Amino acid sequence: MFGEDGQRYLDFTAGIGVTSTGHCHPAVVDAIAEQAGKLIHGQYVTVRHRPLLDLCERLGQVLPAPLQSLFFANSGSEAMEAALRLARQATGRPNVIVFHGGFHGRTVGAASLTTSSPRFRTGYAPLMSGVHIAPFPTAYRYGWSEDAAIRFALQELDYLLATVTAPEDTAALIVEPVLGEGGFVPAGTAFLQGLRERADRHGFLLVMDEVQTGFGRTGRFWGHQHSGVEPDILVAAKGMTSGLPLSVMATSEKLMAAAPAGSQGGTYGGNAVACAAALATLDVIEREELVANAARQGRSLAEGLKRIAADHDITGDVRGLGLMLGWEFSDAQGQPDPATVLRVQQAAVTEGLLLQIGGPLRNVLRLLPALTVNDDQVDEALRALSRAVATATGQAHADRREERV
Repeated sequence: MFGEDGQRYLDFTAGIGVTSTGHCHPAVVDAIAEQAGKLIHGQYVTVRHRPLLDLCERLGQVLPAPLQSLFFANSGSEAMEAALRLARQATGRPNVIVFHGGFHGRTVGAASLTTSSPRFRTGYAPLMSGVHIAPFPTAYRYGWSEDAAIRFALQELDYLLATVTAPEDTAALIVEPVLGEGGFVPAGTAFLQGLRERADRHGFLLVMDEVQTGFGRTGRFWGHQHSGVEPDILVAAKGMTSGLPLSVMATSEKLMAAAPAGSQGGTYGGNAVACAAALATLDVIEREELVANAARQGRSLAEGLKRIAADHDITGDVRGLGLMLGWEFSDAQGQPDPATVLRVQQAAVTEGLLLQIGGPLRNVLRLLPALTVNDDQVDEALRALSRAVATATGQAHADRREERV
């Protein structure tokens, strides 16, 4: 990526995980241009255009076998609203349970499900009722092992079901396999298995928000595949098209049929050009073996981050799956250190590396390179980040010396 001044940047944000095949992959650009010369938009209630039909078939090959009924929208928020609507309609139950740190969107229903930051809610009340919040197994925040954090989170979920929202009033559990905005914290296999077991036992649904974790980002095609747990409803968007607005909600034909006809819909969902971009993206992911590349490069990147942390004596936690990595910064007392993260991010821009900040306390550096990232680019990013950390921590030491004077 180049700025208007000609400055070259290595983009490790990918548009918050959107440009999965990199910026302007030729195959995606060609598909968009070709489709734009044929049909830009045909609303799918009236026109079942070929890109939409082909995309349904292709998604059917990569989705869990039971989830073959699809609804298309434009954004992750819209698809999550559709999943929420379907969960309530299909079960006839009013309540849903979400987990601390989750981000599910900014529209009213999706914002009501979001707990990664109050900035998505402040000044927007009252939000939707019937949403109850359970702990997410954020082991580093609790200072526990992952096993201990998962045991605690499942115990608290059971207590919530016993004291706040009875199972017979609960329509669904809604969870990200890896927290996105919440700081790139993997849920863990035992946690997702525990959610699946409780959903089956109590008769409510398990909804996986794979808006950010889908399409190879975590080193598996879907984030939930790391746990062997399949959802009842899956929501995806972001990396599906390499940059155009398109999202999907996938479920079984039985569940989709439980909703009233016409209850889901929209004008632009399943846009022909966006569908063509999605088909090209799926082709590139398969042909260039980008899922395996995400797993391999993610391991190298994580190891490099840990080396930098050790070299610069940074206290914190490096975590994630595949090319969805977070580096949480803490100070010498073990408290969140958002100031240093901000300095590192800004110093990285000077080094030609684009990064984002996340986490509820804004102390997590987020790394989301394109799935096409190669060895040389990972090495270049790590060198730039090491220099940025040195600059940022050196400035912090200088500031503290000035304060003492």
